[in-house]
Amino acid sequence: MTYVVLVAWLVQAAVGVLLLTGWLRRSHGRSRVAVTHATLSVVGAASWIAYVLAGPVLWAWAAFALISIGNIFGDSMLLRRTRAMGGSHLSTVSAYKLALRSIFDGRLPVRVGFHALFAGAVYFSTLAACIVDTVG
Repeated sequence: MTYVVLVAWLVQAAVGVLLLTGWLRRSHGRSRVAVTHATLSVVGAASWIAYVLAGPVLWAWAAFALISIGNIFGDSMLLRRTRAMGGSHLSTVSAYKLALRSIFDGRLPVRVGFHALFAGAVYFSTLAACIVDTVG
């Protein structure tokens, strides 16, 4: 399971790099959020790799903590973009609903939609592996 999670992290990272390079090329003023999100994700992936190579489950939990914090920054970018599409009056729940509708209606770029949806798969598979390896 640890290798499946590693592959998921790497796929997610590859799409994230594509998004980040596009973001930086357009010189968005809020790129600090994107860079923070990417940095936390890269350090999290490095922690997961250390876990796969070295074995102590503490590395896995460190990776999970880093991805948890990194996802907060990723979600904030998604919600900011969604609120720009649907109005700043949206509550967080409504903004998440609009984000999902926008992904499935094709109003957001495919890469953004994939990265947003696949983040959940990476997050929960990382959590599951941490729990299984801690208990087992």
